[in-house]
Amino acid sequence: MTLDLFGNHTTDDIANPHADTLGPGASVLRGFARSRLAVLQADIDAVIAQAPLRHWLTPGGKRMSVAMTNCGEVGWISDRMGYRYGTHDPLSKQPWPAMPASFVALAREASEAVGYRNFAPDACLINRYTLDARLTLHQDRDERELGAPIVSVSLGLPATFLWGGLQRGDRTRRVRLEPGDVVVWGGPSRLVYHGIASVEGSFDAQAVRYNLTFRQAR
Repeated sequence: MTLDLFGNHTTDDIANPHADTLGPGASVLRGFARSRLAVLQADIDAVIAQAPLRHWLTPGGKRMSVAMTNCGEVGWISDRMGYRYGTHDPLSKQPWPAMPASFVALAREASEAVGYRNFAPDACLINRYTLDARLTLHQDRDERELGAPIVSVSLGLPATFLWGGLQRGDRTRRVRLEPGDVVVWGGPSRLVYHGIASVEGSFDAQAVRYNLTFRQAR
């Protein structure tokens, strides 16, 4: 990942009234996962029980505000050694938990809805956002398979998603994401800078936002 943060703009509607276009090969599928939120949350809780959430350090030694864990064949890791994927949780030294069937099915169905066939995610990054958490603009470029799309699922509190361009300084759009919204991007948009500007909600310690990000990492 690389870092930076700005914001402005809105998305344009496309022919499907339940989808918004972000750019070539990139869409927000509105409410696509809404009927599955309870199952997804239960599976998130099960993964966290095996591989607890933690705040990674950036290579520069800064603590990330977003708490993270992984499931799947590989997991995304950040520390002073850099950004990378690994087969084992560096805290427990155990393999990452298997990706739940509900995760795999949703990721494949969402990618197909946007026209990406045969998506085979082998990594799912689970992010938990409290009201003070942010994710600055970055590219998902640590994967070997950049021809595969990214699938990102929102649960819990609404959030403002930042969608930029292929250069860090490009103008960004601000897109409100509700629970059950799924963002899919790939093709010409695969390396677009993106992030989370803010999370909406009352100051309740129990109120959080979860995000599932599916990738084909290797």
